[in-house]
Amino acid sequence: MAEKKTFVVRIDAPTFEAIEKWAADEFRSVNGQMEWLINRALKEAGRAVKTPDKGKPEKK
Repeated sequence: MAEKKTFVVRIDAPTFEAIEKWAADEFRSVNGQMEWLINRALKEAGRAVKTPDKGKPEKK
C-alpha cells in the first residue's frame, strides 16, 4: 500500500457534523469518509491515480 500523508484541514462545524453523521451511517470513521469522498471526486473528475492490482503483474 502506498504511504499515507497527513495534513490538517479546516472545516466549519456544520460541515464537519454532516460528514460525521454520513460516516456513521456508512460505518466509517470521519477520516475514512474523507478519504472515500476525495477518491470518489478524483474518479468523477477523471483525475484518479491508477495503481497496479496487487495480484496482477504490471504490463510493460
